[in-house]
Amino acid sequence: MQQPLWFLVVYALAWAGGSIAYVPFLTILLPVRIAALVPQQQAVLWLSAIAFCGAISASIGHILFGWLSDVTGVRRPWAALGLALSCLLLLLVPAAHSLEEIILTVVLWQLGLNMMLAPLAAWGADCVPDGQKGLLGGLLAFAPGLGALAGAIVTLPGLASADGRLGVVALVVAAAVLPALLLGSRTAPLASAPAGPAVPLRRRGDALRMWAARLLVQVAEAALFSFLYLWLRSIDPTVDDHLTARVFSTVLVLSAPAALLAGRWADRRGHPFAPLVACTLAAPFGLVGMALAGSVTAGVASYAVFGFATSIFLALHSAQTLRTLPDGNRRGRDLGLFNLTNTMPSLVMPWFTLALVPWFGFSGLFLLFAALALVAALLLAGLRAGPVREN
Repeated sequence: MQQPLWFLVVYALAWAGGSIAYVPFLTILLPVRIAALVPQQQAVLWLSAIAFCGAISASIGHILFGWLSDVTGVRRPWAALGLALSCLLLLLVPAAHSLEEIILTVVLWQLGLNMMLAPLAAWGADCVPDGQKGLLGGLLAFAPGLGALAGAIVTLPGLASADGRLGVVALVVAAAVLPALLLGSRTAPLASAPAGPAVPLRRRGDALRMWAARLLVQVAEAALFSFLYLWLRSIDPTVDDHLTARVFSTVLVLSAPAALLAGRWADRRGHPFAPLVACTLAAPFGLVGMALAGSVTAGVASYAVFGFATSIFLALHSAQTLRTLPDGNRRGRDLGLFNLTNTMPSLVMPWFTLALVPWFGFSGLFLLFAALALVAALLLAGLRAGPVREN
């Protein structure tokens, strides 16, 4: 059956709670905390070690707690426990002073956060029918922007102290997630009919295509997220970080309503994968433009094309992935494996970039990413929408 619009909205708000939890913390509050403890050169090493350990913890936690929510047959209690633990651990960050203490706190926080996110993702697969997954993907597109907005709000001068900002983040995360957990009992999960031997084989192939396509796109997206500022300064050394921040935020703001429209179109026309293919075909144009850019204006315009396409892609892909999961009884585990496409690029991308940029420059790197996006388009072009799952 179709889910009411209010449920899709509160579910998307709960999902945005994850972005609100980690975007301000990992991009602003944690670096500020580290900078207050050690000199700048040492701070870079500390942040690199913390990010590496945190990514591993997130990868393991998402699979583990997704699987536990499968075998126990409940989602919301796990998500509620994860919400409580992750918020509590945010409040304990000021008590950590050494590298080891901060790594331990962040690793445990990542486990708590993914204890919330993994069952939450599987719950969406349980409850949202295929005919509404495009709309759901469009609503999920607002999550990154809300995370960035939360970062801007908690850092407003005079709002809270450096340590108090962590408490503000915890409160906002709880306010975003609790409505779905409290009201979710009013919705009924979809029935999971046991699939015959031929269906899982096709679904496994579809799931592998979706997994590989997202990984290829995420490698490029992670690299640009980390190195956009440095690349723009290689074109014009006078570029400041404010320009980079404005470019990121503008792309996020404009892509969210576009993803919502694309998702609704996909639902109504019955072409769930068409917007994904279109985005992976558009992204290479932006990347090639970046490779050839000779001015900041051309570079920013080209990145806007790439960022706009990939932002829409990632949001809609998250929702349409739910229709390709091969085993209705192990959705949490399978989505944990899909989450590796989000964490793996952060682990390998720095080494990947260091191996290519000294030899071929950023232009060579962008051309390689354009080729990877085209491979993703080919993988997705082979997908066909099956019967719409309504009950």
